[in-house]
Amino acid sequence: MSSFTKQPVIVPWDYSDMSKAALEKALGFAESSAQIRVIHVTPYPAVAEPSVIWGTYSEKDISQHLEKSFHKEVSVEQYPGLTFVSKFGDPGSEITHFAKEEKAGLIVISSHGRSGISRLLLGSVAERVVRLATCPVMVLRDGN
Repeated sequence: MSSFTKQPVIVPWDYSDMSKAALEKALGFAESSAQIRVIHVTPYPAVAEPSVIWGTYSEKDISQHLEKSFHKEVSVEQYPGLTFVSKFGDPGSEITHFAKEEKAGLIVISSHGRSGISRLLLGSVAERVVRLATCPVMVLRDGN
């Protein structure tokens, strides 16, 4: 498949099989894996969270752990030049803000296909990304 864009391609990552599928799909739209920017967004912990109370919460430590976990699943040798970034905050907002900063040409995001009350209660990161993004968004839907 020819490349879709010469701009970066953003892949939100949640450590699921669907995010792996999104990464594979994104590679089809990029000239090389060096164009891919994988982002994982972690919400800030609640103020009552023990790690916050005891002062053991560290964004740097969490980011390092997230990157290490990512590279257990996705090898640097398999995807040379691929960039992994972790952020903290609202996933939909952070993903679209990152895409804008990177001047992305495309966001490839997986959706778990929740509907009804579970979507209402849990929200939909993919839906929020589609609404806020300033570039095209491809949503891969889970078949379940």
